[in-house]
Amino acid sequence: MWILFAFASAFFAGLTAVLAKCGIRRTDSTVATAIRTVIVLAFSWGMVFLTGAQTGLGTIGKRTLLFLVLSGLATGASWLCYFKALQLGDVNKVTPVDKSSTVLTILLAFVLLGEPVSAGKALGVLCVGAGVHLMIEKRGGETASGLWLPFALGSAVFASLTAILGKLGVSGVDSNLATAIRTAVVLVMAWGMVFVTGKASDLREVPREELGFICLSGLATGASWLCYYRALRDGAASVVVPIDKLSVLVTVAFSAIVFHERLSRRAALGLALLTGGTLVMLWS
Repeated sequence: MWILFAFASAFFAGLTAVLAKCGIRRTDSTVATAIRTVIVLAFSWGMVFLTGAQTGLGTIGKRTLLFLVLSGLATGASWLCYFKALQLGDVNKVTPVDKSSTVLTILLAFVLLGEPVSAGKALGVLCVGAGVHLMIEKRGGETASGLWLPFALGSAVFASLTAILGKLGVSGVDSNLATAIRTAVVLVMAWGMVFVTGKASDLREVPREELGFICLSGLATGASWLCYYRALRDGAASVVVPIDKLSVLVTVAFSAIVFHERLSRRAALGLALLTGGTLVMLWS
């Protein structure tokens, strides 16, 4: 059953990137992140009370709470980097770099969680790495440059830490409750960044149509998170994370429809390698 939740997470995560891109054409990415976190928080706590999971609040240990908070901080950092990268670069380039967090997650799962790395998973890691490299190249072989790349790489690093810390934090805790707690941490971090960077005044200038897309991306993120951490609770992190990263297929498909972004032959080969590597890791 957890595999179905992992695939649902991938679908909603892929949809999130496209909706978010529509919402940050003129809106500052940090402001947009803070706004959509409010939506995710309402969504996640709504699910907590709908399922009656709030009764587990008093049973959460200090160690579990610590890992949930750390996971939330890592998520907040990943979001800030990711949506800044989306604002600066093409969706079909930013998303594959972000999804390369699979590689680091598998390595961290091996070191910290003791999850084995088979020959198949090692082959999958190499394919994912090669695929990401091909997808961030411009047509004609010139390597893509720009400020979006460091932000996308930062998003990948923090996303991998999120998965590991989240796995440690959801043990023995209802996944809906764990998601809601983490989201509260992200909310504080995101709005803190808005005020620290002096962007609070930008809230009044958010175009109405972009606000709608930002809210929709928040709903998609909430759905993705609920599915993702439900899958993480029962499944191995080294399997759940690769499935979730298949969201790149959803993102590329929607970016072609909505933004008319087209993949070069090199990038298409990279996407095939990334997808193939992910499937190899899944089946290993």
